[in-house]
Amino acid sequence: MIAKDSIERLKSSIDIVDVIGTYLELKKSGANFKANCPFHGEKTPSFVVSPQKQIFHCFGCGIGGDAIKFVMEYEKLNYPEAIEKLASNYNIPLSYTKGADSSRDDRRILELMQHFYRDNLAKNSAALEYLEKRGVAKRTIEHFGIGYVGSNSDVINYLKQNQIPLPKALEVGILAQGERSDYYARLIERVTFPIYNTAGAIVGFGGRTLSNHPAKYINSPQTKLFNKSRLLYGYYLAKNSIYKEKKIIVTEGYLDVIMLHQAGFESAVATLGTALTSEHLPLLKKGEPKVVVAYDGDSAGIAAALKAAKMLSSSGFEGSVVLFPQGMDPADIVASGKLEKIQELLNSGTDIAIFVLEQISKQYDLSNPHQKEQAVNEARQFLNSLSPIAQEAYILEASRIFALPTAYFKGGKRAQSAPKQTEINKDPAWEAILKTLLEKPELIDELLDIVDFPIAKSYETALRNLASGNLEDPILRGIAVDDKTPVLTKEEFEAQILRELEIFYKIKLRELMQNSSIDYKRKSYLIRKIKTDILPRIKRGELVAYESDFTI
Repeated sequence: MIAKDSIERLKSSIDIVDVIGTYLELKKSGANFKANCPFHGEKTPSFVVSPQKQIFHCFGCGIGGDAIKFVMEYEKLNYPEAIEKLASNYNIPLSYTKGADSSRDDRRILELMQHFYRDNLAKNSAALEYLEKRGVAKRTIEHFGIGYVGSNSDVINYLKQNQIPLPKALEVGILAQGERSDYYARLIERVTFPIYNTAGAIVGFGGRTLSNHPAKYINSPQTKLFNKSRLLYGYYLAKNSIYKEKKIIVTEGYLDVIMLHQAGFESAVATLGTALTSEHLPLLKKGEPKVVVAYDGDSAGIAAALKAAKMLSSSGFEGSVVLFPQGMDPADIVASGKLEKIQELLNSGTDIAIFVLEQISKQYDLSNPHQKEQAVNEARQFLNSLSPIAQEAYILEASRIFALPTAYFKGGKRAQSAPKQTEINKDPAWEAILKTLLEKPELIDELLDIVDFPIAKSYETALRNLASGNLEDPILRGIAVDDKTPVLTKEEFEAQILRELEIFYKIKLRELMQNSSIDYKRKSYLIRKIKTDILPRIKRGELVAYESDFTI
């Protein structure tokens, strides 16, 4: 782990305007800076950066936080990765706990091996000839860091020359161990493809054999740094395009990604020798792109696409499935120069949910009543995994595909709709009160001695969060960066609280008078209490403390 004092040192050394200014064009707006929000489409800037508060907030989509949070969201990184990215950009040293030092050593070994593999490629004519034959340009080789590894002895000797303990190389997946505990290189006589995490740190390798090895492609084994079920090959190089284009193309192999990028389709990624799984979903959701599943059109490719489409549909993704003609994968089509064909295929994909329904229909003989019933049951089961709105739309498609009335596809358990976002009634008076409390926290206790949280109406939750120190509340963050909301003097603050108290008790008085369920004697007492005691004192300028046992 990164040491806490190291993180605090980083935070105090960076300026949020400098950090965000390297990603967005910021324009001065009063005491703050504004820009179009990069996290949702907008034409009028609602994204505000406060140099005084060192926070950002978007009034359109509600996202906000400090410089680290911005880098996490923009670069699609986790918290430690964002810290390391900022520390590297601003040349700020980080200190680590003992366990983290081990991870740094692991990465150093992987980086050394990457240099070794890249240097080897230039010396090996067979590897260069293979890449040339597949149509990989020199600039693409450099861009993806493609390399080559030769014999087992070459790898072992290089490790020893660089004083890397063989057990350590085993831990990071460079070596494997035989039955007699002897060490040997995992990758030999293979073109190598470095695999990076989302922050751009190398975590493993893939290798394509140039010999007659039965395993054409192999990857690094599972290590502390490498989990193939959570990574997508090429994602680090593709993520800017994914975010910009709102589209991610998921393919089956390294060369598919490499050649698609070379042809200008830079949002392409690939799974690492495994099917698309639920563990990939958090990464796929970054930036909310449409997912294009682009697989081979053979039986294995169709089966994998069907599994992926079911999972994506049920998880609320929008996207399509593209099946490449049998015998031709994306890399082959790009290499043949048929870029228009690639574009045509990618643009003509089948909606993922419709693809699932069509594939279900093809798995059964629909002329057989029993099989048709089985197909309809499977289709209905799939539809029930979708959100209610999606179900309504795709029930019509199922009716078309199976040539049956929509009633056959209705019924069963429905997915729960997402909870509605709570909307707030904007109140400038309470925004000024909360802004003042943010600037002058010493007033919080004074306020809570007088009022109870419900007095804040729509801002009750924000007031509770402020009192408990939770300043990440989006309403509080928006108020903090809004330079049009004033900070009140102590006199103005108390005068505003008096006005809010008067409004509060007048509303309660009206509610009491209309309430027929309350005991008459208690009702009379409460009405008299408000009319003859509380309101007159408030009008005289007295901050009347709320009485917890005075239930009205």
